[in-house]
Amino acid sequence: MATASVELRPERYRSYLLVLARAGLQVSRLLRHGISASDLVQEALLQAHKALPQFQGATEGELKAWLRKILANKLADAARREGRQKRNADLEESFRESLDASAKHFEKFAAKETTPTQYVLRRERELLIAEALAALPDDQAMAVSLRHLSGCSVGEIADAMDRTPAAVAGLLRRGLENLRERLRNV
Repeated sequence: MATASVELRPERYRSYLLVLARAGLQVSRLLRHGISASDLVQEALLQAHKALPQFQGATEGELKAWLRKILANKLADAARREGRQKRNADLEESFRESLDASAKHFEKFAAKETTPTQYVLRRERELLIAEALAALPDDQAMAVSLRHLSGCSVGEIADAMDRTPAAVAGLLRRGLENLRERLRNV
């Protein structure tokens, strides 16, 4: 392993990456074309295992950023395959920025405390929220992620998901109810 202070356990970050993969508007459009977010996350984690000796980070934040970068590259690869395009650094950067922005929104969504003990608890809560979001039905998870992690309006979500605003409102309501229930049992 590259560093003793960071342990890469894919199952620990799978839900986190899945939530982020579902959160971006351009990602949701890609997923609508039949590309599986779960498959892309699995590919990213497999690549992370293979590349672990090259990982230079020492903190969980650096590890998560590294994993987001790998996932962004997998998303860009999938978009290129779908559009039959050549490699495009701008596309990769666009996915990376989208994932980083969603990660920041996710941290705000889960954050409340600031003491060192509360910081550790917040990190654990982030993973629990990610697991709860990842366990939601795909449509509910995507709607909640786009609304609360990407800050999209109901209209933008309706366009991205090819649904009516009323249908999106229902997905959001059911998704948040299911999320609350899952987190209550934790």
